[in-house]
Amino acid sequence: MADAKPFAVPEGATGVLVLASGEVAWGRGFGAEGEVVGEVCFHTAMTGYQEIMTDPSFAGQIITFTFPHIGNVGTNADDVEADEPHALGMIVREDVTAPSNFRNVEQLDAWMKRHARVGLAGIDTRALTRRIRTGGAPNGVIAHSAAGKFDIPLLLEMARAWPGLEGMDLAKAVTTETHFGWGDNREGGIWRLGFGYQGKVHEVHTSDDDRPHVVAVDYGSKHNIFRNLVEAGAKVSVVPATASYDEIMALGPDGIFLSNGPGDPAATGEYAVPVIRQLLDTKLPMFGICLGHQLIGIAVGGKTTKMFQGHRGANHPVKRLSDGAVEITSMNHGFAVDRDSLPANARETHVSLFDGSNCGIELTDRPAFSVQYHPEASPGPQDSLYLFEKFVGMLR
Repeated sequence: MADAKPFAVPEGATGVLVLASGEVAWGRGFGAEGEVVGEVCFHTAMTGYQEIMTDPSFAGQIITFTFPHIGNVGTNADDVEADEPHALGMIVREDVTAPSNFRNVEQLDAWMKRHARVGLAGIDTRALTRRIRTGGAPNGVIAHSAAGKFDIPLLLEMARAWPGLEGMDLAKAVTTETHFGWGDNREGGIWRLGFGYQGKVHEVHTSDDDRPHVVAVDYGSKHNIFRNLVEAGAKVSVVPATASYDEIMALGPDGIFLSNGPGDPAATGEYAVPVIRQLLDTKLPMFGICLGHQLIGIAVGGKTTKMFQGHRGANHPVKRLSDGAVEITSMNHGFAVDRDSLPANARETHVSLFDGSNCGIELTDRPAFSVQYHPEASPGPQDSLYLFEKFVGMLR
């Protein structure tokens, strides 16, 4: 990567990455024209780019894909985790080629244009990933101009002016606006080849009314979380991140689920934590993942910290302390719970084998537990799907 000054647009360049440090990398733009500013991170998954782009936890971020061939299977209406993309844009090594997959409906370039997302190809993503690993996740801008016209000083100013994710509450920007029941005009259980989304047949629970009722607080949830709760035998109602204790309890929950989401958990916790503390006092079973895990940690007296580069990928090994088993997990987070800040009633259950950071807790005086990773596997391995069965089993 070169310094921002002096600069000249290389021949054929239609896209550019400008970091707040002044570093510049030229490439070829695709998707929507324009520019976006956010935190530049990297993701190591080899598949599931459409699920990643639509994960609300990526709000405010530009994703560098370490796998070079992104876009070669196209896009479809099934492989999405929200109603629209939330990642600001993507940086990839190879140009997006014509899709080659029987499930393709729309080429990635057209999908990105339709959703006003900027793409940048032709970047040395290995060098950029090393830059993030050694220097931390930087603020930056990616821009796409078919005419090859860029105002680099202005883009650099944008990158330097962006405040960063620390202290930023993004849950309110991505949460549902109203309460709804999952299954109302939405798919039920998990996806199966040849069948699409359909829940398994439950011999005991023959109707929604017979199933235990989970109220899920949506801080930026992924659809496959709700699908797996249904698959495990629950009826699911979804409420906004700002839902009050009274609004949640009025739905008559058998258990509470706290979803994943973007931004700084301490900022979201200003309004979420008081509600979570009240819900914990009911001693209803509670399950949190990712941001939900961090919020439970704060609610019991712990603290969270901004990570240097974050964990984003589908191959993260996590040790389960109860039996020493290792789960290969999907992760997407830039903040972590500080284990040293946790009280005695919050027992650590999982740790990352990459860096030793906290990846799970359970409370000893309440039926509540949480994990830092994404057990719903979209994309990723299915080692941790048992957690949904564990939670729904607690409700019965």
